[in-house]
Amino acid sequence: MSWTEEKVNKLKELWGKGKTASQISEIIGDVSRNAVIGKAHRLNLSAKIKTRNTVSSQNFDTNIENNNSKKRKIRRSKFQSLIIEKDFEPENPKKLEELDENSCKWPIGHPEEESFYFCGRKSLKDFSYCKLHLLYAYQPKGKKEEPNTDKDEEGTKYIEKKISTA
Repeated sequence: MSWTEEKVNKLKELWGKGKTASQISEIIGDVSRNAVIGKAHRLNLSAKIKTRNTVSSQNFDTNIENNNSKKRKIRRSKFQSLIIEKDFEPENPKKLEELDENSCKWPIGHPEEESFYFCGRKSLKDFSYCKLHLLYAYQPKGKKEEPNTDKDEEGTKYIEKKISTA
């Protein structure tokens, strides 16, 4: 396969119209998609192909941002309500074979030990873990925890106490 002057001109024309490399390779014939991309690169043709839906893509981006901020607020409020609640049901130790979709799948111990089991409490809807283990598993997005705050220390001590007594 060799690039004739006619094929190069056709490539430039189709590339300028916004055709994809696959479409150009089909139109020119006897040229692979990768060959089209390589030749376009060597000819320094614009890497950005103009999209036909530029206005709708801008709307799409703002819609995604709005949806993400709503989801963050909902997520934050779900976890805030968990932190306030302090009564957790007792553990219901289960082996892997005994787990079902409503069981907390938080592992306790090391899988190679004979005493290894899963929490087994009732898991929350749409999550794999119970209320207590959700506090460990899902941390707030994008926020670093302050290590020396009284509330964090108090909450950590409380959770550790709950786990040890469960």
